[in-house]
Amino acid sequence: MKYSDLVEDGANDNKKQEFLAGDGMASITIRIPKNLRDAGKEAATLRGVSFSAFICVCMIDELVKKGQ
Repeated sequence: MKYSDLVEDGANDNKKQEFLAGDGMASITIRIPKNLRDAGKEAATLRGVSFSAFICVCMIDELVKKGQ
């Protein structure tokens, strides 16, 4: 099943979040401005999570919110 299948089937937000967070980990490399990275690391620290976890939460929230 793909995420788009959940969206098309009208799955609720909890089902979408479970799908997005419920698989194995994948390593990626992205290029972002250093200032953005540093600000993100600070925001993650203030929330008591790792930078990686912060990025994952932001992506999940954005995907579920917009239904994409």
